[in-house]
Amino acid sequence: MIEARLASKSQAQHKTTVHIGNGVTCGGTEILVVAGPCSVESAAQMDKVSAKLSRGGIHALRGGVFKPRTSPYAFQGLGEEGLILLEQARALSGMPIITEVMSIEQIDLVARYADVLQVGSRNMQNFELLKALGHQTKPILLKRGLSATIEEFLMAAEYILSNGNPNVILCERGIRSFDGFTRNVLDLGAVAALKQITHLPIIADPSHAAGKHELVADLARAAIACGADGVMVECHPEPEKSVSDARQALSLDEALSLAESLRAVAGVVGRKLNKNDNSHFSSFPFGHNSVKLRSASVSL
Repeated sequence: MIEARLASKSQAQHKTTVHIGNGVTCGGTEILVVAGPCSVESAAQMDKVSAKLSRGGIHALRGGVFKPRTSPYAFQGLGEEGLILLEQARALSGMPIITEVMSIEQIDLVARYADVLQVGSRNMQNFELLKALGHQTKPILLKRGLSATIEEFLMAAEYILSNGNPNVILCERGIRSFDGFTRNVLDLGAVAALKQITHLPIIADPSHAAGKHELVADLARAAIACGADGVMVECHPEPEKSVSDARQALSLDEALSLAESLRAVAGVVGRKLNKNDNSHFSSFPFGHNSVKLRSASVSL
């Protein structure tokens, strides 16, 4: 880890807190809970997600609008229409939004809407993209590659840091193994190790790791217990109808229950989970928003 000069801890108590927006942080005493659909599909979907998740211990919304899919025939996302829906979701819920950027050409567009720019696992070693994101001021959520070592993961973060952006959040999302029972293996050993090696905050994504919704809550609690600064999970108003990764999606009620269950675990490890207080935000249907948007929905 010697070469990770900026990502490595300078002393045992060296920790970075990343400010996401609207008072939400990652890396401090409070744990971060991020939830939302794998893909932004429609105004109606995001209306339900925003209204429901803003009532509980969810602090930020996730949703994909540019989707890297194994098959070129699978749904690729709504693009800018999806970004507008995410912007409206933020206005409705008061929660900052996180979404993926896949190329240098998308950075300026995504940065106009999102509070945090996510680098997916397939792009963890897209070094030109990482360099470009280093010139951004907005936080970057960097997911671990499918087969990346801990050192490779940290060195990817180093590309962003060394180009000027200190606001990096690491995300352990599971690595490939020989066992196909789960989609990936959530490497909680890496979470514990990274807490010793780096000052950067790290969260876990048990949804992509497990690939099965019934395993997500237990893995999320385990991640907090071993030191993760937060979790990011997928949820959907009707999980079985999700256009992508339906098998791993929680219902909205399950996501809220999961967040509440993290409170006790956080307390045991000296952390806390604050309930979102967005009572000062007015609820309104997306159709009443001043942003003009043509019909944005997925045709299956």
